Amino acid sequence: MTDYATAYAGFDLAAAQSIFSRPIASGINAAEECCDRWCGADRVALRWAGDQGQREDWTFEQLRDASSRLANLLAGHGIVAGDRIAGLLPRTPMLLITILAAWRLGAVYQPLFTAFGPKAIEHRLQAAGTRAVITDPLNRPKLAGIAHNALILVTEPAAAGEASDIDLGAALEALSPDFVPVRRSAEEPFLIMFTSGTTGAPKSLTVPLKAIAAFAAYMRDAVGLEPGDNFWNVADPGWAYGLYYAVTGPLALGHTTHFYSGAFTAESTVSMIGEFGITNLAGSPTAYRLLMAAGPEVVAPVKGRLRAVSSAGEALNPEVARWFAEHLDTRVLDHYGQTELGMVVANHHRLGHAITSGSAGFPVPGHRVVVVDEAGEELAPHVPGVLAVDRENSPLFWFAGYEQGGDADAGRYYRSGDIVERNEDGSLSFVGRADDVITSSGYRIGPFDVESALVEHPAVVEAAVVGKPDPERTEIVKAFVVLAAGQSASDTLARELQQHVRARLSAHAYPREIEFLADLPKTPSGKVQRFLLRARDKVD
Repeated sequence: MTDYATAYAGFDLAAAQSIFSRPIASGINAAEECCDRWCGADRVALRWAGDQGQREDWTFEQLRDASSRLANLLAGHGIVAGDRIAGLLPRTPMLLITILAAWRLGAVYQPLFTAFGPKAIEHRLQAAGTRAVITDPLNRPKLAGIAHNALILVTEPAAAGEASDIDLGAALEALSPDFVPVRRSAEEPFLIMFTSGTTGAPKSLTVPLKAIAAFAAYMRDAVGLEPGDNFWNVADPGWAYGLYYAVTGPLALGHTTHFYSGAFTAESTVSMIGEFGITNLAGSPTAYRLLMAAGPEVVAPVKGRLRAVSSAGEALNPEVARWFAEHLDTRVLDHYGQTELGMVVANHHRLGHAITSGSAGFPVPGHRVVVVDEAGEELAPHVPGVLAVDRENSPLFWFAGYEQGGDADAGRYYRSGDIVERNEDGSLSFVGRADDVITSSGYRIGPFDVESALVEHPAVVEAAVVGKPDPERTEIVKAFVVLAAGQSASDTLARELQQHVRARLSAHAYPREIEFLADLPKTPSGKVQRFLLRARDKVD
């Protein structure tokens, strides 16, 4: 095990960028780096388990050929480098083929989480100017009746489809499995992500090709990925942690990744670990709490199987770490990051340093992470402040700002919005959120999205959404609703509003609690005071 202090102080950007198969200045293609360079040895890139018992292994060669066919099809319809290509697909081989095809073209891959409803999808397609969407019959209906200009390609004919849809099953076999990857500058994007904010619709940001070096370094040092590991990141690639670290990171290292297309349950997780011999696992505290809730007898068959377990998405509860040590005979280590940053603080599996209960760990090599006050002054240990990344001294920092504007020119420090304290040993401990973004079951949910969906209902005049503490999900979405004249509060109406948000937005972002109010607390300028609404639950 390498000493952390030595690795951190001796960080070398050129060494980190040596992960690429060619000099970075000569241009990069993500499909070449995450697939083609590993061809020739018949290595398995993806092991897929379907929820109906399906099992498939895909080698790097098979993925290269399949993604080249799809790239040829897209190119034939005018898709070129720089265009945005979305995948609205479950965790299947076709999802990975779509990602690699977009990258092969030099295009920008856009994830669409399959739990999104039409409203969430429409905003993302319009904001990104998406040129093509690859989907399946189950998700095709979500694209009906929304405004967008994207070409739609479906894995097989869909009942809700249109004549203009392209049937991939019929089209791909006739196409060539050869497509020369389009290389682009390391500063050019290969991913476009959306992140929830507090005062507006989700904002888009692009991830440059050079970030692959940061993703690979995290996999090596924090996740502790070793050549002999069987690695499974349970996060959905529709979100940053899954796309960065279940797809890009492991494949950039030539490592096999695993997909499971079913719902996360304790039983399915134990089955996956046992069947595929998983030794290195990544996920969220919410997922790990489900294992705890199932009881020691459920996980007993895989006790001692996991060499390393990583946790991200929300602060790791100390009781989860204790339970894993006792009942799975393994360490689960907390990691911290954001869509805009990737992972920048971690308890590293590969690097030796002290592990303190309740601490998110130490800055990932290549990043200088500090705690600052409102004036931007760095704070001493044990003084709460905002976690910030020192742009000037973080060679792996890649975030260049939102496409809608903001943050790129915010000065020396990128402010995360999370409140932390620095400990005497340099590690960081999470305190709470500085804004109103809700963290529920590992998902970051902006209140504006949910409020907007609620107000679309004819019974609602105003709505404000907050996160309510919850022992299982960290927080749940709670909505405070002001009704239109003539409407009456009832449990029936509350359920109707919940279903309305689920249908319009997504299955994870609907309000699990609704409280009806005569009016909302506001500042003199009319801004809703969500902190007063949060305080109501603490008082109650």
